[in-house]
Amino acid sequence: MGEPAIAAEGLRKRYGDTKALDGVDLTVPAGTVHGLLGPNGAGKTTMVRILTTLARPDAGRARVAGHDVVREAVRVRARIGLVGQHAAVDEILGGRQNLVMFGRLYHLNARQARHRADELLERFGLDGVGDRPVATYSGGMRRRLDLAAGMILAPPVLFLDEPTTGLDPRARIEVWDAVRALAAAGTTVLLTTQYLDEADRLADGISVLDHGRLIAAGTPGELKSELGGDRVDVVVREAADLPRTAQIITAITGTPAETDPEALRVGAPVIDRVGTLTRAVRALDDAGVAVADIGLRRPTLDEVFLRLTGHRPVPETRDTTRSSTAKEEAPA
Repeated sequence: MGEPAIAAEGLRKRYGDTKALDGVDLTVPAGTVHGLLGPNGAGKTTMVRILTTLARPDAGRARVAGHDVVREAVRVRARIGLVGQHAAVDEILGGRQNLVMFGRLYHLNARQARHRADELLERFGLDGVGDRPVATYSGGMRRRLDLAAGMILAPPVLFLDEPTTGLDPRARIEVWDAVRALAAAGTTVLLTTQYLDEADRLADGISVLDHGRLIAAGTPGELKSELGGDRVDVVVREAADLPRTAQIITAITGTPAETDPEALRVGAPVIDRVGTLTRAVRALDDAGVAVADIGLRRPTLDEVFLRLTGHRPVPETRDTTRSSTAKEEAPA
């Protein structure tokens, strides 16, 4: 097995009295998609800034694409791509013109830039609209163009910071398909996201940060398995019924039920699938609880996140781009 595409040990970073990173380890095998999750202020952006040489760690070390991010920063920059949260392309220019411009900025000659632009437009399914102004593109098309711009030099490692924030479901799927294609072609992708379904669908591995510390790591399946197997899930119509529903589910399953007041949901792991569901339906009906939905299902990453951090993720709205002026993220 070769050297990981990303390997960090004991990374620490402080801003004044705030510990943005407090001894974080991270390993990302080459050719995989890795999700970096965490609440706002968990340290994700600081982690990405260090790994992309935009910030120096106070302690610890990291290697990206085989090079030390501090001692060999120039070599690291030549082997990575960084795509921020919002599209960084020029809306007046066409897609092809944008890519040629980025190619020239990366010191390709005119012929090389045009050739690379044509390759990327075809690869990301934009060859039919390459001459149209970007202002006429859909949200998904713009993000695919932004991904293409990040791939001008075909970097072996690509960093994506909240790539689908603000996109509609169809556009998100377009970006997901593009990310899958990159990974299938051998690119290593480090993805920061607040959308847990995105991480579940795309990531081979996941690391969860909170208050600058790594609190969990594993595949999506491994993280979900920590919550157990099947679960009984009850959604009530009235918040006042949550305590009584939790008592009933606890008594039936023999395990303390978990309550989600925002979703009006009560759940607990089960062993006897059919028996538990039948008893729950009868007990809730006898107690006069108005049930909106009840069923058996597998745990979700959303529940893992809630269990680990104590609250649900909130999509960030900061404006990060490829430049080194991206805003810092400090733990709350």
